[in-house]
Amino acid sequence: MEISCLVVSHKKASIKEIEKAWHGNCCLIINRVLSNRDVRECALLFTCNRVEVYVVGYNTEEFLKRFAKEMRVSDRIIEIYKDENCLYHLLRVASGLESMIVGEDQILGQVRDFYNICKRCGGIKDVLDVVFRKAIHVGVKVRNLTNINKGSVSIASAAVELIRRTHGLDGKSVLIIGAGDMGSLVARSLKSRAKIFIANRTFERGERLAKDVGGKAVRFEDIEKYMAECDIVISTTSAPYCIITKDMVERVMRIRNKPILIVDIALPRDVEESVKDVKGVDLFTIDDLRSISEENLRKRIKEVKKAEKIVKEELEHLKKMLKELNAREAISVMYKRAEEIKRVEIRELYNKLHSRYGIGCDVIPILEDFLNSFIKKYLSLPTQRLKEFARDGNFEILRTVDYLFGGDELVSKVENEKVEKGSYTISVQRDEG
Repeated sequence: MEISCLVVSHKKASIKEIEKAWHGNCCLIINRVLSNRDVRECALLFTCNRVEVYVVGYNTEEFLKRFAKEMRVSDRIIEIYKDENCLYHLLRVASGLESMIVGEDQILGQVRDFYNICKRCGGIKDVLDVVFRKAIHVGVKVRNLTNINKGSVSIASAAVELIRRTHGLDGKSVLIIGAGDMGSLVARSLKSRAKIFIANRTFERGERLAKDVGGKAVRFEDIEKYMAECDIVISTTSAPYCIITKDMVERVMRIRNKPILIVDIALPRDVEESVKDVKGVDLFTIDDLRSISEENLRKRIKEVKKAEKIVKEELEHLKKMLKELNAREAISVMYKRAEEIKRVEIRELYNKLHSRYGIGCDVIPILEDFLNSFIKKYLSLPTQRLKEFARDGNFEILRTVDYLFGGDELVSKVENEKVEKGSYTISVQRDEG
């Protein structure tokens, strides 16, 4: 089998294009992908800088190209990586090497979160389980053994740095909308540097953050009032709709007698794009952080090299793990087929012995022991050979064994035997309080 990934990231796409590439419900997307007969596993990753789809199966590259068209994602902004390149890419992502702000820590938590979500949705099975666990392990290892994540390495800190350079922070008042992970990072980056107000849907959560950073919590419904008073507004929620509209800003600007800076680092976006057309308003988005990203990369080039060395070493370990997994899958198919035949034959043989000789059911364990021993000895040499083929990377043989012993048929049979006792879907939403 193959593993491939479809990537839409900050390298080729704008924040608006990344937002449009995500279609909102993790379980629905996974189920749609798995409905393709060539796809065995699927995992997703969605952050403010990327949308990625990972698939395991056959003809994966061709499938992802078709899938991108179905999702109406332009060829201009997609990248597709296959097999070793796909594995290498994910390890780099988890290590922070593919982030807009190189070395940022949030991506590791996001990879872990989506691993858990996709597993609950039924997309992650044997192969992607090994791959994503290794990616998380590598992400931790890189951060423990290098200084790639030291200092200001997040979208939040980059946004604060951009504000400092373009508008200054001394004596400024800042309204932060949202007290989730991103809002907390912004608030801590601004601590002791500006007068901070925090608006959050759950007031108590806003209060806790305000207490931590020496700021003041305000009611979410009072946003307009504090926008009229503050110099800078930074919006960080995970709401599926715009928090700040053009009409709202126009009302605010009729009250204010000075310009205002609005910074939107949410995805989906919190601020209507047309807000930038309101007189006296400067609007920054994640797209405006690219210059900070390039400077960050120059500063961390030595740490990047150390991290890349670790990633390459771990990639070789991962490839070996997957080769062994391929052998286990083929071996498992052989033994499952043998087990299926064994159950049928024991039943038929016992019925004959009982009918002809009156033998009781206490003979069944003896028959099972005999056939178990026979199967183990009979499949011993094929098992050994399959492990050798896996180590040598001879996957065609493994695929042939899977076909000869009815791997697809066995999987379908197991799935058909499951009784559906209810279903659920998980809408992927970031915490907004």
